[in-house]
Amino acid sequence: MDDHTAERSANAVLPLLPLRGMTAFPGVVLNFEVERSLSIAALNAALNENQELFLVAQKNTEKENPGLDDLYSIGTVATIRQVLRLPGGSLVRVMVEGLYRARIVSITEQPQVISVEVARMEDRPVRISDTRREALMRRCLSLFEEYTTIAGIMLPERFLRIAAADDLGHIADFVAQHVLSDYESRQQVLEEDRPARRIELVNRLVRHEINIQTLERDLDAGTRQEMDRAQRDYYLREQMKLIRHELGETDGGDGQDESSEYRERIKVLGLATEIEQKLLKEVSRMEKQPYGSSEAALLRNYLDICIELPWNSRTEDMVDIKKAKKCLDEDHYGLDKVKDRILEFLSVRQLAPDVRGGVLCLVGPPGVGKTSIAMSIARATNRRLARISLGGVHDEAEIRGHRKTYIGAMPGRIVSGLQQAGSMNPVMVLDEIDKLGRDYRGDPSAALLEALDAEQNGAFRDHFLEIPLDLGEVFFITTANTTETIPRALLDRMEVISLGSYTDEEKLRIAKEHLLPKQRKKHGLTAVKLKMSDEALREIIRDYTRESGVRVLERELAAVCRKTARMIAEGERKSLSVRAGQVAPLLGAPKYKDGKLSRKDEIGLVHGLAWTSVGGEVLDVEVGVMDGTGKLELTGNLGDVMKESARAAVSYIRTRCQMLGIDADFYKTKDLHIHF
Repeated sequence: MDDHTAERSANAVLPLLPLRGMTAFPGVVLNFEVERSLSIAALNAALNENQELFLVAQKNTEKENPGLDDLYSIGTVATIRQVLRLPGGSLVRVMVEGLYRARIVSITEQPQVISVEVARMEDRPVRISDTRREALMRRCLSLFEEYTTIAGIMLPERFLRIAAADDLGHIADFVAQHVLSDYESRQQVLEEDRPARRIELVNRLVRHEINIQTLERDLDAGTRQEMDRAQRDYYLREQMKLIRHELGETDGGDGQDESSEYRERIKVLGLATEIEQKLLKEVSRMEKQPYGSSEAALLRNYLDICIELPWNSRTEDMVDIKKAKKCLDEDHYGLDKVKDRILEFLSVRQLAPDVRGGVLCLVGPPGVGKTSIAMSIARATNRRLARISLGGVHDEAEIRGHRKTYIGAMPGRIVSGLQQAGSMNPVMVLDEIDKLGRDYRGDPSAALLEALDAEQNGAFRDHFLEIPLDLGEVFFITTANTTETIPRALLDRMEVISLGSYTDEEKLRIAKEHLLPKQRKKHGLTAVKLKMSDEALREIIRDYTRESGVRVLERELAAVCRKTARMIAEGERKSLSVRAGQVAPLLGAPKYKDGKLSRKDEIGLVHGLAWTSVGGEVLDVEVGVMDGTGKLELTGNLGDVMKESARAAVSYIRTRCQMLGIDADFYKTKDLHIHF
């Protein structure tokens, strides 16, 4: 008989019983229930033979009638120890004991039962020192004890006998059977035929289970602790109410509870009767809510915001006109019209202290100092400043607030500005009011109408507060780059003051008195280390900037300061004095060049002046005349006004043909090409 035939004869043919969600290990007792007809048939076949059957796990636990592809190839040959048939006959409880690992060789499907030929799998020996063997066993057993302690289960009776054994594989099988909850992890252990590798794998998987059990226990303990605390607080508060009721004390008798504290804080404010009654009503509503409920937290937040508003906080206006003028002159050069308007406002305040707040709208190109003027006004009037940026605001609730019943509700930006300033008479700067948007959420500009109208803002109502708020003492200042995008109704409520572009001389004064000292200080320089002549500053203004304001000029001065700081830090220079003609090495080639007028007239070319937001430019207008059919062609970046001007010029020439010595029908026989 050859070796292959001998091997075949050593294999066993046993009925197959598929397991769902569990795995059987050799040397371990397993209890499970059998219900499927296929499994009951395999069990009966085993009882009729030698009471041995092959247990193997299904890959898909939902498969009712698994095939060979639905089963793992490695399982356990087990012997039946006990069978208990439960009433009804469809459910059988079985106790088996694993004998040895085996691999499926072939399968035979019969009408009632599936039989498989299995080959026994022997553990492969792995060389390992006695010290490492002892360490692996101790580690595995200690992890098992730790797991049973955390999981709150008792150690199995066989644990002491297993712990005294010297078989690594058997210890690994025993621990895996009692600890691992995932049948896929158990199958991974079952298929490992090297005992040392198997126990290492079990140690790693058990440590993972311990971490999960620890985390679940901590989460349960935290949840239980929070529930116990909430119940304890609730019972204590209910007992406190009963005790006070028995003693005949009112809710606010001793002023110790939260509601009494809120009532005292409200009464101290000395608010109008309507506002005080509204807030006290909300306190009464809060009392009726269970402590810790979302409604109580909402009301508590509402009362805190209302009480913390600066109801009685005001700053005293500066009425010294000369001192205020000096303050404005220190901060800004020029802008005489704006300064005069501020001084007029202060003069009216001095003569009529009860006058309501005004609304100014500072309009001008970027960089001319609109926002900084508003800040200077606050300093000159001795008022606190609240700055609100409106650029890109689309939601009306951003201005008027959200209803307090919504989760995350908050007051609008007007109320937030009062909180920020901590005063009821601040200077409130509404920046970029021309950038307000509007969409399906409402029109924010319409929400500003009430706030900026002196006749209405004495009782401004924020949706969150739901109580009238007096904005009459607020000095509103809005800034914008253009008035074209501001709604007419809103623009009508404001006094518009236009801030034009700075002239080169004004930029020179601003650079000398404000920008250059500021940049020197920012870069750690002094007036001795960096000097700049007026001509050098004019050169920077003329050749390196082309703007309405002074922002680019400040950046160029910052670049000069950085170059100087590097020269001094590297020891190249101890100081730097910049004069005319010495700017290019620091800032590079000039970025702009002024246009020059030719000294003599040129045929077909005339000069005009064009207005721009940064000053103006010389405009060259070229005209070409050629034979044609009277076509007029205009080229260049022209607007409608320039196109109309060109046509008006042609009409003027037609009316003066005889005086100019031109053929009267030139507009029919010649084509004109005008280029700007």
